[in-house]
Amino acid sequence: MTDKERFCEILKATGRLGVDKVLAGLEELGFFAAPASTRFHGSEPGGLLKHSLNVYDQARVLREVEVKMCPAIEPKVPVESIAITALLHDVCKAEVYKEVEKFRKDKDGKWEKYKTYGVDYSDFPMGHGEKSVMRLLRWGLELTDEEMLAIRWHMGAFDLSDSPEARGSFTLAGEKTPLLPILIAADGLASHITVI
Repeated sequence: MTDKERFCEILKATGRLGVDKVLAGLEELGFFAAPASTRFHGSEPGGLLKHSLNVYDQARVLREVEVKMCPAIEPKVPVESIAITALLHDVCKAEVYKEVEKFRKDKDGKWEKYKTYGVDYSDFPMGHGEKSVMRLLRWGLELTDEEMLAIRWHMGAFDLSDSPEARGSFTLAGEKTPLLPILIAADGLASHITVI
């Protein structure tokens, strides 16, 4: 089974209304072939897909551990919510990384061209997590409040401005749903440990 087939199978297994439109939207955006970053985790074609699956795998493990430690959270972190948030948290990245040519010095100190990725937010400059939530809702995906909060705030401290309102909202979101800290941890692990 390919990564794309596995991704689609997991997402469809949620039985969530709107999944087929989401998959069509992801295909149109180029999600399955996109990199996950410019030069860090998954900075290669298909890296975003692989990263999303790695986040899903990490989140499943974290959920199991947390439920064993605190059984009361089990109904607050449904398996289908893990799938939705982990696989779709970075939808916003699908069209922002563009291939560009840059220059660097080779081993002999001579300038050479090389291809890498640059960032271009000009198509839809909406932000990170909120852009993913908005795209998913526009495609008709049925999301719970907890899933929207987790996707919106999954960047944690990296997405906070100096605004006390933003910090307060992030803190409240984490208190409202254990899905958020699980997604943040899974994303961090997948970005730094479970790397392609």
